[in-house]
Amino acid sequence: MSTTPALAAEIVVAAASDLSFPIKEIIAEFEKQTGHTVKLTLGSSGNFQAQIVNGAPFDVYLSADIDYVRQLDQRGLVKPGTIYVYAVGRLVVWVPSGSTLDVEKLGIRTLVQPAARRIAIANPTVAPYGRAAMAAMRHYNVYDQVSSRLVLGENVAQAAQFVSSGAANVGLIAHSMALSDPMRSAGRYWEVPLDACPRLDQAMAILKRAHNAGHDEAARAFHAWFRNERSRAILKKYGFSLPK
Repeated sequence: MSTTPALAAEIVVAAASDLSFPIKEIIAEFEKQTGHTVKLTLGSSGNFQAQIVNGAPFDVYLSADIDYVRQLDQRGLVKPGTIYVYAVGRLVVWVPSGSTLDVEKLGIRTLVQPAARRIAIANPTVAPYGRAAMAAMRHYNVYDQVSSRLVLGENVAQAAQFVSSGAANVGLIAHSMALSDPMRSAGRYWEVPLDACPRLDQAMAILKRAHNAGHDEAARAFHAWFRNERSRAILKKYGFSLPK
């Protein structure tokens, strides 16, 4: 049963691209139940942070790295008390189904095989998953062997697109991408252990711009919706670990 507010509003949400699939399911239910609408923009967490600093009109920000949110908070751009860690991201090594690379057996050593001529990762300058990929390669001492093969996507979704389209032979991508409908049946993957790279604590916050734009109620409703059990179940379905 929907609970349409007296004044439904449209909020503008900036979300890390690893949320591409789960957030659309969450938003569909949110809009149906509340009457509010969401204008969603997906991209790299670092680019969004820079845009917010420069006045981009976002009401809610969901980042694949909590540090970006904390930095905005230090600048006075976040509504106090609204930083919430909604998930912990997971990194995987993914290859297409037809690949000769035995990723399940080789794990990270997949990257050093001759058939891994092009390796897609997100740009580590602006994308947390790119930094995690770099850290994992260094953790396993393979970075020096493969650095010349790296192909950088602007964000992890673009890195996933590179490898799923054949523009790269292997990709270090988000687990949530590997579990999405387009990729689940199209490839195989190996999960990078959590201790091989910095923990991907992902966080959201309401930005002060929401108040200035008169979107407070809708932004608070979306923030609460993201924390409910149904939304958490959707995130879990896409391979995210959930905070207590």
